[in-house]
Amino acid sequence: MKYEEIFENYKSLVDTALANALVGIQPMLKEAMGYSLLHGGKRFRPVLLLASCDLFGGDVMQALPFACAIEMIHAYSLIHDDLPCMDDDDLRRGRPTNHRVFGEDMAVLAGDGLLSLAFELMASETVAAHDPRRAALAMAAIARGAGVSGMVSGQVRDIRSTGHEIGINELRKIHGEKTGAMISGACLAGAILGGADINQRQMLDDYGKHLGTAFQIQDDILDATQTAEVLGKTPGKDAQAQKNTFVTMFGLEEANAWAKRSAEMAFESLRPFGRKADFLQKTALFTVMREH
Repeated sequence: MKYEEIFENYKSLVDTALANALVGIQPMLKEAMGYSLLHGGKRFRPVLLLASCDLFGGDVMQALPFACAIEMIHAYSLIHDDLPCMDDDDLRRGRPTNHRVFGEDMAVLAGDGLLSLAFELMASETVAAHDPRRAALAMAAIARGAGVSGMVSGQVRDIRSTGHEIGINELRKIHGEKTGAMISGACLAGAILGGADINQRQMLDDYGKHLGTAFQIQDDILDATQTAEVLGKTPGKDAQAQKNTFVTMFGLEEANAWAKRSAEMAFESLRPFGRKADFLQKTALFTVMREH
């Protein structure tokens, strides 16, 4: 089966499960949550989680609630990231941002709802799981990636460093927490759910960290080179806001080199698995070839 077909199969499972997860929610809140969750999105993180579970022969359907949860957390972070108090953006995935459609108050609540629902899904699955300890460890990996030592911490570092000169180590820390932690959390959670041992989990964690760096640098490159029509969001925001990125600090050529090196390191992290890791290795290479 071709890479694109495998990706689409995982994505289709996630899309169906996400729509089902919103059933029964109060209509106004459901509309605001669904606006950002169900329309558009690559499903990159949930696909990584399912593929990592698959790598170890795990049950993808049992991992699906965790895959949905990580996409909900990602969607909530985008809603809040676009708010006037953060990046103040008007466009996301080719449409007006959530707060432009529903107002700031509903956008905040939609994000809160998605974050809460994510943990409700994972907790429910953990209670019902054949191996609750494994499920709890997967939930903890996702929580770390999203929380005060991961994405939230990275956002704080990003805000505090904007407009100030920083070094390469601090820049890598920002990228590692803001983007890489959720990506490595997805890979690690999938590996745990699939039954990976300690050493195998570390390989998937390393893969996710390198992949996260490549993904964020490629995002920065696209922000500097693509149009709003291609990106589905406002380009040039990093330079305008004086944000520190590999592009603003080192230029496009060096940023490209960093992205490719990071993708190659992700690829090499999975070499011990041989052909079984083909999908995840290709994902690393395709990450730095994407145009949006």
